Amino acid sequence: MYCSGEQYCNQWAVKIVGDPAAADALALKHGLDNLGVIMGDYYLFSSRRLRRRSTRPARHIQHLLSAEPEVAWVEQQVIHKRVKRDFFPSSPTADPLGNSSRYQIEHPNSHSLWMDNGAIVNDPEWPKMWYLNRGPGYDHNVREAWQLGYTGRDVVVTILDDGLEWSHPDIRANYDPEASYDMNSRDGDPTPRYEMSNENRHGTRCAGEVAAVLNNTFCIVGIAYNAKIGGIRMLDGDVNDWVEAASLTHNRQHIDIYSASWGPDDDGRTVDGPGKLATIAFQEGALQGRNGKGSIFVWASGNGGRDSDSCNCDGYTNSIYTLSISSATEGGSVPWYSEACSSTLATTYSSGSVDDQMIATTDLHHECTVHHTGTSASAPLAAGICALTLEANRNLTWRDLQHIIVRTARSDGLIATDWVRCAEGRKVSHYFGYGLMDAGAMVRLARNWTTVPEQHECRISYGLPHKGWIVPHRSVLTLHLSTDGCLANPGRRVAYLEHVQARITISSGKRGNLAISLVSPTGTKSILLPRRSQDNARQGFRDWAFMTTHCWGEKASGRWVLEVQNDHWESATLMKWELVLYGTAEPVGPNGAISKSLQPHTARSPSSSGGVRSPSKGFFSKESLYLTYKRLWPQ
Repeated sequence: MYCSGEQYCNQWAVKIVGDPAAADALALKHGLDNLGVIMGDYYLFSSRRLRRRSTRPARHIQHLLSAEPEVAWVEQQVIHKRVKRDFFPSSPTADPLGNSSRYQIEHPNSHSLWMDNGAIVNDPEWPKMWYLNRGPGYDHNVREAWQLGYTGRDVVVTILDDGLEWSHPDIRANYDPEASYDMNSRDGDPTPRYEMSNENRHGTRCAGEVAAVLNNTFCIVGIAYNAKIGGIRMLDGDVNDWVEAASLTHNRQHIDIYSASWGPDDDGRTVDGPGKLATIAFQEGALQGRNGKGSIFVWASGNGGRDSDSCNCDGYTNSIYTLSISSATEGGSVPWYSEACSSTLATTYSSGSVDDQMIATTDLHHECTVHHTGTSASAPLAAGICALTLEANRNLTWRDLQHIIVRTARSDGLIATDWVRCAEGRKVSHYFGYGLMDAGAMVRLARNWTTVPEQHECRISYGLPHKGWIVPHRSVLTLHLSTDGCLANPGRRVAYLEHVQARITISSGKRGNLAISLVSPTGTKSILLPRRSQDNARQGFRDWAFMTTHCWGEKASGRWVLEVQNDHWESATLMKWELVLYGTAEPVGPNGAISKSLQPHTARSPSSSGGVRSPSKGFFSKESLYLTYKRLWPQ
């Protein structure tokens, strides 16, 4: 179904300076078809004279289009390998931490039917929806949100996937054609392609978790059972940059939440992310989507735990614009497939070992299943909880929602060896982020939430020599970088953190033998890259943005420490380290407003410290940049 390697399509994404008529004329001039707008002023051109796929690029067409004065940018489309993040229930019985993930939780209401204004839930799979009905501390506390009157009404969620069986009895009443499209066939009907293996069941399963109808005596109830649900069919065909970008921007003033349970291969050796168009789609979605409040992108963190994969090598879950969601088993343990990474924000329940219960949802052919699995099942649960939260406060921005998740997620009951308490007092884990999403707590906090201050971005580059720093074999290179968070530039100043990126370029004899960590000025350590035993690539990383959410709310100024460990017998070379701080100039209070009780951290002035100021990049003392080496093993 998917092609790997450099497989070129007979299509070009072209940015045109001009109107659609100019695009039509340009395509006609070069014997191409203008298939229409991808987004904004980006158009899709196609050649009928070329094969649909080729291992060689059509450079002559690329050169002809690039020479046109009205063409600002052009790129031949390359097929991407994108995989769904579920699996058949034939999982190992052990998880990556060696814990048994199965134990019986006794709760008096675990199989009782919930009463809603005197109406008994009559959906037959309700007793198997353990992640919604086990009671306080053992589920997502969705019933409290329902009891407060929040059911997702007037919120629109779209599933980016392999199609949506919108005629399903548990979906049809909530189906929204305006939130749907078929990118693979280029028409308005996202119905999946049916075949013997039912491989295109994935999107329909994800959709039911979000918005299956309540009390229709069929299948399940969705978390946001009054939300509108749509589907973008985009995985059942050639997936490339334009397909992803068009899916991420489809009707973004109408759609509130995009849920994606797929990504690059979770094989422990792939490093891949969105292309130029999809990257722009994320950025513009945050700036322009939902009438300026920002589109919500919910993403499954990945199923590569068995192969020592890291979702920080996945540019979708690693993006500041996505809510990266991990999984927990029925017993609160780390699933065998879970990936540990610092970009994960929070967790929802999903499958575990063969003895654990899985997720109940809708299935193809108007059927139901209780076997939905992996982080594929976790992301739609999060999307449904986000829909309840948006109903509680329609003015929430994309960053407001992330703040609310960080403040309300629960660590209690989740079993991991790496829980730490960060400087803000919250517990955080590379496996679970800030913990299990709590729908009741989220809607309560959202009701009186005030929009957070403007997001600022502060960039500080470490002054590496032209040829970079050598990281000898079996050694650790430690770099120290001090900053005041761009204090001198009011438009860039970051005093209180949200997301933090380390943009790194490094060469290596074996990429999988590199390990990278970042320590904040308050001592919070984020594992940006663990060793990946399956990754034998020699090309290293090129301007890769490793991201952490673990410093959320901490003060930005002070000394940051980057540690690069090289376990390979060949040396590595660090060519670039740029620290990117995202956050606010003012402290954010418990309800989102600027806190009056907290004072922004102030750094020493240049005159008192003898330092120098770099334009737009904050204040550095002369001693702020230095490095050390540590030999791991003797020669």
